[in-house]
Amino acid sequence: MTFPQNADLQDGFAETILRTLINNGPKALENPQDYNVRANIMFSATMALNGLIGSGVVQDWATHQRGHSLTACHNLDHGQTLAIVYPNVLKYKKAKKADKLVQYAERVLNIDSNLPQEQKIDLAIAKTAEFFNIMGLATKLKDYSITQKDIDTLVDNVAKNPILPLGERQDIYLDDVRKILEISL
Repeated sequence: MTFPQNADLQDGFAETILRTLINNGPKALENPQDYNVRANIMFSATMALNGLIGSGVVQDWATHQRGHSLTACHNLDHGQTLAIVYPNVLKYKKAKKADKLVQYAERVLNIDSNLPQEQKIDLAIAKTAEFFNIMGLATKLKDYSITQKDIDTLVDNVAKNPILPLGERQDIYLDDVRKILEISL
């Protein structure tokens, strides 16, 4: 999630993918043998990762970079790391991502457009974490026995990344990484 870029088609694809995953994810847990549900999830994953939704727009891979550090240092799978980091990146960067968060709240999560902007944003972040929980994913580092004492190692691991600073605005520095990890505890 970045900022508005007048990319109606890319936004529409991304929003449809998210709605499809939110709708079908719990169904897949209830009935893992449901071919149609699984097909919708797999096709959504393919479309999300083939580059189409990112064509011609600035992208933010900061969540993934921090997630890789959690994988390297604590052997968590990529889905687990994204569920931890993503809601907390949104919390930390909500002022700069406000317009897109409101769009996501209204178009993907069906949050009432008449609510105040701040409330829509907070609800969108909470509903994102709630979805991860419904899917069986924890959204806090403590759920994987990762504590404050582990933060330095994680930040040091991110520091090895040649692509710093992170984020769509290249405004996430190591101090920001530390703060995001701390609110992820």
